Order: sequence, then C-alpha cells, then structure tokens
Amino acid sequence: MAKDTRVGVEGERDGADRHIDSTGIARYIGILVEVVRHRFGSLPPVGLEIRTFGDPVLKSQAAPVVDVDGRAIRLVEQMFDTLDHSDGGIALAAPQIGVQKQVVVWDLDGDRRAIFNPEIVESSGEWVYDEGCLSIPGLYVELVRPRTVLLRGVDVNGEIIEYEADDLEARMYQHELDHLNGVLMFDRMGDEQRREAMAEYRRITSGEADDVPRPRRLRFR
Repeated sequence: MAKDTRVGVEGERDGADRHIDSTGIARYIGILVEVVRHRFGSLPPVGLEIRTFGDPVLKSQAAPVVDVDGRAIRLVEQMFDTLDHSDGGIALAAPQIGVQKQVVVWDLDGDRRAIFNPEIVESSGEWVYDEGCLSIPGLYVELVRPRTVLLRGVDVNGEIIEYEADDLEARMYQHELDHLNGVLMFDRMGDEQRREAMAEYRRITSGEADDVPRPRRLRFR
C-alpha cells in the first residue's frame, strides 16, 4: 500500500469524511448486485468440484439435515448445477462436493428430484451390474446389490416421501446412500476384486489408460 503524499487541506481532511463503515459497504454491494441482476440477469450456474477417491470427505459420515430451509435449498441448487456440469451423471450426494449433509439429488430423463435424510427401509432380490462413480472416474466394476428397494426421506417441502424402485433406479439410490455413509465402491468388493480394481484405477489415473476407449455404461455417483 502506497503512502499518501498529499499535503495541505486535501491531505489533512478529517478521517471521518473518508471513512466508510461496514454497513455502508454492505449496502453498496447489495445495490450493485441488484443492478447487475436487473441489467444482465442471473449469472450462469457453475458446477462445483466433484471430490475424488483419496479425499477424506468421501470416507466420513454425513450429518442429517435438521431444517429444510433456504440454506438447504441453495445446497440442492448447487448440487444440480454440479450434476448438470458433470460427465453424464444422473445423481449426486452432498459429500461428493465436500458438504457433509444427508442430501441426494438426481435427474432421471428430466425428472429432477432431491431428498433429505434418505434411508432404505426395505430391499429384496439380487442383481449384478457394472457400476461406476465420478468420485472414482473411469472405473467400472461388477457389484451385487438388492434389485428392489423402498426409499424414504424428506422432500424440498419438508414432507416425508417414499419411492419404490428396481434395477437401475434402485441401484442409484443404494449407491448415493453409500456416499452419505462414507462408503465407496471399493468397500463393496471382495479382497481379490478390490486389489484388481485398485490396480486398474491407478493405471487410469496415471494416464496409462488414455488410449483405451471408455465403456459406454450408465454412471452412478
């Protein structure tokens, strides 16, 4: 910061005349934001960074959402922005953007929904499917999960809701709830499968797999 070299009356002006208090600054910024919104409209949404394997946030238990308030709704909006900017994703859990809250959003063929504090209250059957995760990008592995589930939680209006699902949709719910509990795909594998998957993921992240075409499979978060 440069020293003020002005002299005379201008240099000796009362400091109170040059002082802008924090309230005035906040008021000025608020007016400026409203002018920008009025003239240019809302700024385009920008997706947040999706955390990847090795980030400790992915191994932590998410906390329940106590109130579905404005802050919770803004989190949902951020999650949808991130999902929209992801590489073909259909669902996202809050810990994947570094927020330790029990929130999941998804977009199935334009049906966009969010759920707070979800839990699977019933499940049945068994289904094997090649599963992927943007937090473990590029890796696809066969995992066994229940074929059908009953999901219960709270919607954006604060109402209790339930969804019955099977096959891919059921797998999506199970995958996202794993994220809320700090569980990754590696944790769902047997010892041998995990060793092979870890070796493959190291190969992918090292760049050795850049020349290998990516499989066209539905990607769960």
